[in-house]
Amino acid sequence: MLMAQITHAESPSLIGKWNVEITFANEENRSVRFEAQSDGKGTLTPADPQSKAWGAAKPSDAKWTRGDENSVTFSGPVEFLIGNVGRDAGTLTCKGKLETADLITGEVEFSPLAGERPSKHGSFKAVRASQ
Repeated sequence: MLMAQITHAESPSLIGKWNVEITFANEENRSVRFEAQSDGKGTLTPADPQSKAWGAAKPSDAKWTRGDENSVTFSGPVEFLIGNVGRDAGTLTCKGKLETADLITGEVEFSPLAGERPSKHGSFKAVRASQ
């Protein structure tokens, strides 16, 4: 009699801090810090070098969900600095896949809150932060 044991690989946990590098289609690069907490809650904090020049960036509430086959979505409001005087406020939505326990890749959309400007689209790579 042959006995086979089926093991289900446990999917990696999303909970923790992630450094997210974003490249929009217009070649604009942005960085945010995503902290995934339990129950689909978290925070997004701008991490661009120019954000640090204005003092500590404030985190905003974010939410995240897991889907089939390691798919992940996280989103929330964020403000990116424009030059040294302006701010581009909007909603950032990242839809991707947990490639490994420490890497998420996928597509990103930034929808501005003010004006009649179109959304920006691009790609992102999130790497788990050591601390």
